[in-house]
Amino acid sequence: MTLAVRYTAAHTLDTAPALSAPPGPGEVELAPAYVGICGTDLHIFHGDMDARVQAPAVLGHEMSGRVVRVGPDVEGWQPGDAVTVMPLRWDDTCPACLTGHQHICQHLDFIGIDSPGAMQQRWTVPASTLVRLPDSLPLDRAALVEPTAVAVHDVGRAEVTEGEKVVVVGGGPVGILIALVARAAGAEVRVVELSAHRRLLAEELGLTAWNPTDDDVPELVRQWTGDAGADVAFEVSGAAGGVDTAVEVLGVRGRLCLVAIHPRPREVDLHRFFWRELTLIGARLYDRGDFEKAVTLVADGTIPAERLISKVVPLTQAPAAFEALEGGGDVMKILVDCTDDAQGATV
Repeated sequence: MTLAVRYTAAHTLDTAPALSAPPGPGEVELAPAYVGICGTDLHIFHGDMDARVQAPAVLGHEMSGRVVRVGPDVEGWQPGDAVTVMPLRWDDTCPACLTGHQHICQHLDFIGIDSPGAMQQRWTVPASTLVRLPDSLPLDRAALVEPTAVAVHDVGRAEVTEGEKVVVVGGGPVGILIALVARAAGAEVRVVELSAHRRLLAEELGLTAWNPTDDDVPELVRQWTGDAGADVAFEVSGAAGGVDTAVEVLGVRGRLCLVAIHPRPREVDLHRFFWRELTLIGARLYDRGDFEKAVTLVADGTIPAERLISKVVPLTQAPAAFEALEGGGDVMKILVDCTDDAQGATV
């Protein structure tokens, strides 16, 4: 018997015993080491995804860990291998899959939302979801590979190129990762963020950050770009004001990449889209290539993952960690440590 963090109702989590099923054909049993809490997990915690999440539900999809057992017909993996998981399971039969877009399968099983996630001491997943980690990469830092893969996908969808001017609206974990990935692609980047704590971290990472409360962001962009406007804006805040800012800072034929989850419709200045021939790009999830590039970026230090980890808590304190994240500003990424033997793990 092992322990798992479960969502049971809006604003309610518990830690409870969970059965660890042996891996079947094509499956691998993992011992999760560290699991990150992300914005989607908070949406679930708030009850915003009850139509999709079947309580009690084990959360978590940003993870690192090691293989414990390998099921029949699995090749290339053995106990002790360090891995992360690309938490997508698609049907290969829907129109999206048949056109090569399996990561947005029309019947997608996002593991950790639609099926049990990683916030438990033993976790059985399809071997096809495993992504190998280098032995030199500490497992706590490796837990940031999944959100880095999100950023890699976003920057790729926006087709950011060297020398372009990029504005990232929202300096939380994904926003900072997008800024770092865009910078690695050769772009000049500015981050727009309300939280002084997050702006300071961005600046410590060598990024320029603006406060939308005190700074006239469109005017700063005008000065920065010589009145041309930004080439690309990423909307990562999830707020109506963030959408307005992201649209307003774009220059002629600029690209707006929508990253944040907006649970309700937003008003958008469509006249500006018409007037400047802007493009709106949706960016959701990632593919294996994005994951593999993310592993490289975290492993080689391009993504300073250790700087983004605010706190590590044992699995039994995960419910309190969700409450702490509600405050937002002074916290970036909280990891749940699933490895503590005192929590009752058994093989």
